[in-house]
Amino acid sequence: MKATALALAIGAAGGALAFAASFPAPWLTGPALFVTLASLAGLRLAIPNGLRNAIFTIIGMTIGAGVTPDMVATAAQWPVSILIVLVAMVVIMALGALLLERGFGYDRGTALLGAAPGHLSFVLSLSTTVKADLPAISIIQSTRVLVLTLAVPFVASAITDRPMQDALPDGVAMTAPVLVGTALAAIAAALLFQRLRVPAAFLLGGMFASSVGHLTEAGPGLVPFWLSIPAFVTMGTLIGTRFSGVSLALIRKAAGAALAFTALAGTVAVLAGLVAMALLDVPLVQALVAYAPGGLEAMAAMALLLGVNPAFVAAHHVARLLFLTVLIPLAMQRVVRPAPGDAGE
Repeated sequence: MKATALALAIGAAGGALAFAASFPAPWLTGPALFVTLASLAGLRLAIPNGLRNAIFTIIGMTIGAGVTPDMVATAAQWPVSILIVLVAMVVIMALGALLLERGFGYDRGTALLGAAPGHLSFVLSLSTTVKADLPAISIIQSTRVLVLTLAVPFVASAITDRPMQDALPDGVAMTAPVLVGTALAAIAAALLFQRLRVPAAFLLGGMFASSVGHLTEAGPGLVPFWLSIPAFVTMGTLIGTRFSGVSLALIRKAAGAALAFTALAGTVAVLAGLVAMALLDVPLVQALVAYAPGGLEAMAAMALLLGVNPAFVAAHHVARLLFLTVLIPLAMQRVVRPAPGDAGE
């Protein structure tokens, strides 16, 4: 409980300072940065699963409230755009594994899992079944999520003149009955998605319930700021807590590989975004957020904070994770031997 309260206090302070300093997407980037620094300084910080699921639901509802018929009308171009994402993911994983193995001396299993462009929890669970360096994989993957969360808003800010701090939609807040009804529908949808093993079930449940309510005009209004902004702060805090309990020695050992891989992944994502912009006339900022191999929840939230089509972004990141669910085990099966004791399992 103390670890959670301390984490949230640091996250809130980080968000406020980032807002005062005019950071883009401050309620996400500020907490992520400050809580990461606090974690690396040795503080034990944590966000419990129940709170995590609650804030994912709220953020999903916030995103869904911004979905409009005009956004959904662009869905005809999504299949080609998603194909570009999937090709980019294969390139990132192939080049990333080569970089980690040849450039930094990791064994093949560690290199392959470290180079997976997403699905952090899935990757970490797989790493326990093969001969691989679990701490290194954890640091490389956590660094990817953190750096992209921090970098994407600044890159987006550099290529557009949109005021990034003012991107949250304006309008009338949901009434109490609509808010409660949408939340209950979101939880029901999330539990169904969870049963179907859909990634980010609570975020997508919230987004689905809120989107349907708005597109049908059955549940109009925005999630009030007093609820949505703390949810963004908590998400940023959650990203930072991934480094809690990680020693600086371990960070130093894997930092070069983590940063090199993240730079490679980001570069491929930007190139893929430029292809989408040229072929499909997708705005570069929108393509950047949709193609960046960061955390699904973080990138979907980023779409809202940066004022780009959140339905487009969420669809691409869900497709990426579903694709990686198949791609990673297939790649592992071809090149990695199971750990001792796992044969036949």
